[in-house]
Amino acid sequence: MDYDDETSLHGTLDVSSAMKILHAVEFYEPSVGGAQEVVRQISTRLAKRGHEVTVATSFDDRRTNEAIDGVRIQSFRVTGNAVRGIQGEVDAYRRFVRQGDFDVVMTYAAQQWTTDALLPILESIPARKILAPCGFSGLKKRRYQNYFAGLPQHLSKFDALVFHSSSYQDMRFAQTAGLTNCIVIPNGADEREFADRLPDHDIRHTLNLARQGPLIVAVGSHSGRKGHGLLMHAFSRSEAGRDGTLLLIGNKPWHLGCSETCSVLARAYNSRNHGRIVLASVPRPQVVDALKSADLFVHCSPTECSPLVLFESAAAGLPFVSLDSGNALEITKWLHGGTIVPMRRRKIKDYKKLVREVADAIDAELEDRVALAARGNKMRQTWSDDFSWRSIATQYETLYEQVIAR
Repeated sequence: MDYDDETSLHGTLDVSSAMKILHAVEFYEPSVGGAQEVVRQISTRLAKRGHEVTVATSFDDRRTNEAIDGVRIQSFRVTGNAVRGIQGEVDAYRRFVRQGDFDVVMTYAAQQWTTDALLPILESIPARKILAPCGFSGLKKRRYQNYFAGLPQHLSKFDALVFHSSSYQDMRFAQTAGLTNCIVIPNGADEREFADRLPDHDIRHTLNLARQGPLIVAVGSHSGRKGHGLLMHAFSRSEAGRDGTLLLIGNKPWHLGCSETCSVLARAYNSRNHGRIVLASVPRPQVVDALKSADLFVHCSPTECSPLVLFESAAAGLPFVSLDSGNALEITKWLHGGTIVPMRRRKIKDYKKLVREVADAIDAELEDRVALAARGNKMRQTWSDDFSWRSIATQYETLYEQVIAR
């Protein structure tokens, strides 16, 4: 099958059946991040299937084209959210949404200006309206109490709410509020990137890494929020840390203070051990090569909604160890694989215990390489059957058609 040809799966749409879709997301390409990737994958695939797709997003002076991969980009100089205050071209954005003659408006992530600016005017938007809350990260923060107290009445005005988990706090919030317009559509990984199990180039050779010993990979920005310090401590206490390599891949630009902290920890470890910790910022093809080349993926980020990297690990046939942040436990059940380490609050004694548990989980996974490879193959097959972006885009497309018909 030609993985690049979305139309081969669905045929050519009649003009009468093509939808006019607006996706609203705070940041978009060339900006990199989880929300950007989800909206990019859905948008480009639906555009290739013949729908007219527009993305409303923040202005980015690095963006030089008004259309990317068949998706029209409409930029607005707006910042903030309902709690911090929304500044900029708010009225222009609202007019655009109201008057754009869209069939469907899907706004991605609450607590962002692209969603919060629309909440007071939902009833005046003629299109069908869908919100993907994306976790409600401020739900337990005191400054967001009034925001969430008034949110249920806004959520009831959407035609559908899309959650990436059936068990995470955003879904529980909606259920407690008595909302019935909820649907679960998970995240996924790109079948075009992971069509081949073997890497284009062995990352060990590309980055001049050790040929011997296990290779453990983690992917996430060096922002101080992705648990790289915890992972480095766990690696240093594991059997794998004696002769293995821990490759921490992070996006640029790094936050200077956090990246320097990671560098200091890595240098201190490398100065007294046979194993090695490597910090790298590499292009996307090399990220994929790393996942395909590694022996184990480890995810120690304490704050997540539905981490894309776990689906990408499965797509590479790479077993993972993860903290139970977001819906990581649910993802392991969906994928029929993965090892979860329960988190504990940040008391010193509990942190040390958590480090030990992550180290033990790493060693347990690497103990039997034959069984490890078998789990990876099973996870990859499950991903291929149900969690490719091609499959996920079809679920969004079906939802849009249903709310329009309704």
